[in-house]
Order: sequence, then C-alpha cells, then structure tokens
Amino acid sequence: MDFGGISGFGDFGAAQEHGPALLGRERELARITQLIDAADGDGPRVLVLTGEPGAGKSALIDRATTQATERGRRVLRVRGCEGEQDLGFAGMHQLLRPALDGVDRLPAYQRAALRHALGMDRADEPAAAPDPLTIRAAVLALLMDTAAERPLLIAVDDAQWLDVGSLDVLAFAARRLDGAPVVLLLAAREAAVPARFDRDFPHLTAGPLDRAAAGRLLDAQPQPPRGRIRSQILAQAAGNPLAIIELSRAHARDPGGHDLAAADALPLTARLENLFAAGLPALPAATRRALLLVAAAGTAQLSDIPDVGGPEVWEPAEQAGLVRVEGGHVRLRHPLVRSAVHQAATFAERRAAHLTLAAGLAHEPDRRAWHLAAAALGPDEEIADALAESARRFQHRGGHAAAATALERAAELTPAPQERARRLLAAAESAMYAGHPQWVGEIAGRVSALTDDPRLRAEASLRAGWSLAVTLRHDDALAFLLPVAESMAAPAPALALSALGTAATPAYNSGDPRHRHDIQRIDGLVAPHPDGAERVWTWAAADPFTDRPHLLKNLAAAVATLPDDSDRTLSGLVTLGGAAWILDETEEAVRLLGRAGDHLRRSATAGANCTVAQALALAHFESGSWDAARAAAEEAYWMATEAGADNVTVGSPILQAALRAARGDHAGARAQVADAVRGRNLRNSRSLYVRHRQALALAALAEGDHETAYERLRGTFTDEARPAPVHYHASLYHLADLAAAAVRAGRTDDARAVLDAVQRTLEQPRSARLAAIVHRAEALLSETEDAEPHFRAATDDPEAARWPFEHALARLDFAEWLRRRRRTAEARPHLTAALDTFVRLDARPWADRATAELRAAGVTLTPATEADAPAGLTPQEMQIARLAAEGLTNRDIGARLYLSPRTVGYHLHKIFPKLGVTGRAQLRDALGRLPSTD
Repeated sequence: MDFGGISGFGDFGAAQEHGPALLGRERELARITQLIDAADGDGPRVLVLTGEPGAGKSALIDRATTQATERGRRVLRVRGCEGEQDLGFAGMHQLLRPALDGVDRLPAYQRAALRHALGMDRADEPAAAPDPLTIRAAVLALLMDTAAERPLLIAVDDAQWLDVGSLDVLAFAARRLDGAPVVLLLAAREAAVPARFDRDFPHLTAGPLDRAAAGRLLDAQPQPPRGRIRSQILAQAAGNPLAIIELSRAHARDPGGHDLAAADALPLTARLENLFAAGLPALPAATRRALLLVAAAGTAQLSDIPDVGGPEVWEPAEQAGLVRVEGGHVRLRHPLVRSAVHQAATFAERRAAHLTLAAGLAHEPDRRAWHLAAAALGPDEEIADALAESARRFQHRGGHAAAATALERAAELTPAPQERARRLLAAAESAMYAGHPQWVGEIAGRVSALTDDPRLRAEASLRAGWSLAVTLRHDDALAFLLPVAESMAAPAPALALSALGTAATPAYNSGDPRHRHDIQRIDGLVAPHPDGAERVWTWAAADPFTDRPHLLKNLAAAVATLPDDSDRTLSGLVTLGGAAWILDETEEAVRLLGRAGDHLRRSATAGANCTVAQALALAHFESGSWDAARAAAEEAYWMATEAGADNVTVGSPILQAALRAARGDHAGARAQVADAVRGRNLRNSRSLYVRHRQALALAALAEGDHETAYERLRGTFTDEARPAPVHYHASLYHLADLAAAAVRAGRTDDARAVLDAVQRTLEQPRSARLAAIVHRAEALLSETEDAEPHFRAATDDPEAARWPFEHALARLDFAEWLRRRRRTAEARPHLTAALDTFVRLDARPWADRATAELRAAGVTLTPATEADAPAGLTPQEMQIARLAAEGLTNRDIGARLYLSPRTVGYHLHKIFPKLGVTGRAQLRDALGRLPSTD
C-alpha cells in the first residue's frame, strides 16, 4: 500500500551527516577539550592519557590535535618509536622540527646547547656536550616562544617508547607550564607509563567501551558479524576498540574458519598477537603448557587445574606481562591473551590439554563433557548425550545461552542426521530464550539440510522467522512464519498458533494490511484449540478494535491460567503484556512486562531480551512513569546493540527523544531522532515511522512551532480524499494532538477531514484512553456549542486519568476553552490539576503554559516548577550548569545532551543571572551553595 502522498520520508536517511567517529569516548573527549581550553584559560596544563593497547589512545590524540587546530591553537606532535628509544633526543627532534626556525632567537648559550643536542651543530661550533639543564631550559624557552603568537598543544603519543633524554625534557617543561599558553597531552600504555609522568600529573584512563558503544562500533564495520560470532567478538574483545575492529575483519576474511570446539577462542590477527601476546613464543615449554591449560580450563582457580606446575612455571609469564598470579588465582591480562595461547598451540597440544582437564573433572560432569567435546576427533554419540544432559541442567538453572551452546556442539557430535536436527532445534529454542536472535537464525538455517521431516522443517522456519522478527526485515520474517502457520494449521495447531503469535509482531510493526489479513485468514484455518496467550496476542495485534470485550475476556482468562513452568511463564508474560499494551490495559501491561523483566534478570541470561525492555518502556511512558520509561529504554538499547535487534536500536532512541521533547529539550529530541533513523528506511516499518513523527511533533510543540507539529502529525495519516491511518493502531493515538496543532496552525478543516474519516472506521466500545483522545479531538475541532460535552467526556472519566499526560493535556485545553468564555472559576480546578501533573512529569513547556493560564485566570502563584528547582533552574539548565562547571565547552555539552553549541550558550546566558554569576569560572562555587535536592 502506498502512503498516498504523505510528506516526510525525505527528512531522514542516508543523506544525513555521519555521527562522531569515536564511539563511547564522550568522557575522554570532554576532558581533552577541557585541557585544550586551559591553554588560554584556567585548569591543569598537563594530562596523561593511559589505556591498554588498542584502547584508542592514538585516535584520541588525533582528535585532540584536530580540535586544537580548529580552535586556532598551534600543535607540536611526537610519537614514540621502539626503534629510536636508544637515540638521544630523537623524540625532541621529531617534536620540535616545525619550530626549529625559532632556535636562532634563543640566547646564544641555549641556542648552542639545543643545536648540539639535536645534531644541528655547524663545523665551527664547539663539540663539548652541553649541560642537561641548559638543554631543558632551551626547549622550554623555544616552546614559550612558539606559543607567544597563539596557544600551543604538545601532543605525545606512545610515550612509553620515547628516549630517556626526550622524556626528561618533557617532564622538565611539564612542571613549568602554570600560567603559560601551553598544554601537554601525553599518551602511554597503562602498564608502561614513563616514571616521570606516573604520579605528578592528572591521569585519564581510556577504559573499555561500554556494551552499547562496543555494539555500535562492531555494527559500523564494513561486514559486521551476525549471530553467535557477534556475541563472541564482543565478549572476547572486552570493549577494546582495536580488538573489535580486527576480530571483525578476521571473521570477514574467513567467516567459516571458526571452530566451535575451540572453547570460544577466536583467531587473532597478527596485529592483535603483537599487541597482546608478543612475548608468548619466547616462554619456556612448561610455561606455555601451563598457560594452555589455564586458557582451556576457563577458570582462574589454580586448584581446579590439574598438573599445572608450581610458582616457578608462572614467573616467565608474569615477567612477560601475560598473567598475574596471586591468592591461588591466575588472571590473564586480557581475554585476547587466551585466544593467543590457543592460536599458538597445535591441535594435538590443545587436545592433550582438554583431555588432561577432563580426567581431573570426574566430579563435574558439565565441565568434563565440554572438555571431552573439545578433544573429540569426530562424531561421538556418548559425548553428545553428555552435552545434551548438561544442557538440560543449564536450562533448569535458567542458563539458556550455555544450554544453546552445549546443544549446538552436541548436534555437531551426533552421528544421526535426524537427531542432529532435533538437537539443533533445541539449541535454537534455548538461544531464543537467551535473547540472541541472530544466533537463532544461524542455527535454524542448518536444519533443513539434515531432514525432510515436515514438522522439523516447520519448526526450523518458525525459529528463523523469530530471529528476523526483532529486526526491520518484517517481510522476510513473515515469509518464514506465515507458510508454517498455514501448513501446520490442521496437523499441528499448537505449532501453527506459535507461528502466528510470532508473526503478529512483524505484522504489527510493518502495519501492512495484507499481513494482518493473512494472519486473520490463517487463524480461521487452525483447528479448535484453547485460547492461550499466543492467540490472545495474535488477535490483539491483528485487530485491536473489533470485539474489544471478547479480547479483554480472553486476556483476563489467559493471565489467570499462566503455567507455572518458568520458560512457558516467561513467554506468556511477554505475549500477554504486549496484548495488554495494545488493548490499552496499560497498568496490566506494566505489571506483566515488569514480571517478565524480573524473570529475565533472575536467570543466568541476565535480562537478555531487548523487546521486553522496550515494550515496558512504552508502557511506562504512557502510564506517566517517565523516569522508569527512560531507564527501560536505555536498557533496551544496549541489549539490542548486542543482539543486533535493529527494530529496538531504532525504536528505543525514538522513545527517548519523545521523552526529551515532552520535557522541553526540543533540540536534543530532534538530534536524537535524526541519529536513530540515519540510514534507515522506515517505509516498511510503519509503527516506527509513526512514532518517529510523533517524537518530532512533540519537539515542535515544546518549541511552540504548531505549524511544524501539524505537518509531522498529519504525516501519520494518508494524504488522500478519505484519509486513513498510516499505521492502523499507532496513528490513532495522535488524533488529539493533531487537532490541537491544527487549531493553532489554522488547519482545522484538514484535521476535521482526518477525524471524520477515522471515526467512521472505529468500532465501539473503545478503550477509555482512545475514547478520551477522540473526544478531545472532537472538542477542539467542534463548533462552539458542541465542544463542551466532548471536553467533559475527555476529562471527567476517571479511567482516562490512567494516562496522566494525555489527561492533563485535555484538562488544559478545556480550561483554556472555559477561560476564553469567561468561565474562569470553572477553569481553575482543571488548570491546577493539569499543572500538578505537568510538574510531576517535568513536562516543562506544558507546565509553563498551564502556569500562564492560571495567572490569566487571576491566580497569583509561584510556579511549583520554579519554586522547587534550585535557584529557579530547570532540570535541563541544572544539567548544563553542572557540565559547564566541570569544564566542558558548549560544543562538548551539546554533543552529550544533543544540543547545538548555540543552544547551550543561550541556556548559559539564562543560567548565569539565576545563579548570580557572570562567567563559567564561578559556576562550581555557585552550584555548591545551592540546597540539596535529595
């Protein structure tokens, strides 16, 4: 179906600018910016940047030099080189080359000393070695002379490889920069910071990337991995940016080269080996064997590792920086050391290690089975059975990811193809419960080559469809799921209903009526079957407005009869929570989805279901728990980046942007929406398209731009003679906001055409929420004498108050209508109640509007939003003030809060007089004097 000429598809996509290149380094970049600003301001003049190899220190140095140049600073840069460590003043020579024309302006004795040190002597100059203090003073003088015209950044990379003489000079200069227009940024490996810089100066550690940033970096690679290998790369890289990039490239070069039996050790590139295990080949054979046993064992407890040797075995590995042994534990420096150890060993050595470990683990059947599997030379039914038993124990404890791994390996060792297919399907199911959709798809894709059994092939297609259901590939998901449902409708109705329940999610997200009609048609083919959770969800998602009482009755019955079995309970909580949300039983949705989230967090898979978190975030948002909504949306986002669930990686930031907009941060909301949809085509994902436009409309309303708000909201309905919802469910909840924007933008006739067309298709009875929305829209677009009954219907129903923001908007509109008719006394209670809600939600633009209306109604008050905020600062102003007090620039604050630097400056212009200060340097003291808000 075409959207009938809707405008707006051109406002996002590939044409937008690329985001920042350094993912997850906002804290480090902010601190570096503070250092650069100190060159002509206040603050420390030296910063030592540390981190493990591959952490991105050089990238941060590059960004610092670029930023300094853009700000008009001069930059002198040096990078340490192992091959020049023994060359005296080699680092100084590299650093000072661009400034050597200033040597001739130095006093004669300093000029001669520096020229001698740098190998610039002419034949007629004395050859005697100059005094070290004179050389250092000469360099400092040259640096000060270079900075005389404009502030100077000295950028030092790989300082651990600088020659001693250059380090001495740098340390001498660093201690004498106070008050000078010079700053020094020095980067070194955290385990090899030069002694002259390890204590006396501020340090900044570039630590591992957080989960979300690591996932985004992996997805930004030219050929990002999918499925289980994606999770393995993220786990093994442990947040190291270079490791993420290199492991991804290694997999892209040889995607089939990873052996699942290799204890999850991914092959390293030569570059990673050089960084993390350069000293490995030179170790004694006994030490290498001990390292291999530890790497294969997967435990740090030495008492758990048989035949590992005594302390003397570990000393060479400790000296090489590969391990640390203390308290009966041996800890590898980084997960990649484990991979390097595996890679350096032959298969025979690895097999011998696993057999040694298996022999010592007779009392631990799960670990023993894994080591026997790693040592297997081919299919082995006995080992496969042992792994399958382990999987059952893992499942009982909630360890679905471990169960999936065990079953996948068991399938590889199973001789019979049919049984191998069954074990792969069991692995796919456990991977599904663990929340790894791409892994599920990989496993399911191998089943069809093993069996001709229609039932097994159908189950494989069901899992493959599920793996795509959390992505934006809705049509592809349904191409797997709908044929399964139709073919199994008679012979296996439970399987058919499961396929339909899974298909309902991509069908809803797609919004394409063809898919909904297919689901309803196939549902009619399914043999009689109890109306369980799957069916309630299917009906609600496909047609939420027809026969609502029947849907609610079935929802209540399904909730009351949820099974006690944990996995089936979890599935029921998720599907029934989704159904409750669609049917506007929002409080029930929060309860059910909250229980599902608690269940996931208690299990060994630690909340690995981003779709649950996102659905809960939506329900919290609608029920007025906005802080909980933001927390759930953030949790959903980082889980989705790990799982590769792009429906959530787009949807979660859109919801967060809507929250920003509702709280008055219109610029930040627009920026976050743009970032979320960049490069995405939402044409085939109408639910996200509608939510994206609603977030932008909220941003426009927060700014008072009603014309733009109307255009955004109008795009959620088709541009036809008889307008229809772009999304059959999501679009309808914006009717009232569309009407409100239309009134202020002078577009009431067009909005009335939309409302009339939609009204003709909506059935009765409606939910209290949707009824209130329609009544509010009718009131706003009605002739004067007809508006009041609709306003009262929208505001008087106590059930409608369960959606507090929408209810407060209706009361605000009604109060404005009453006041314009000089019925001020009647307007005041509505305004007071609306203001209370807006203040509780921190919906500042609407709180300001309600406050203005109350004053116009003759009420003298200090708005609670101002009285309760320290110094009258809004929450956003307080956030900006604190960041500015920490030394962040307008650009850095804007990057963190999705604001433009100009907007940050505007806010600071308002903040200063509220705090009684005249500049940024006074902010820290002013904020410290404010009363606590705890």
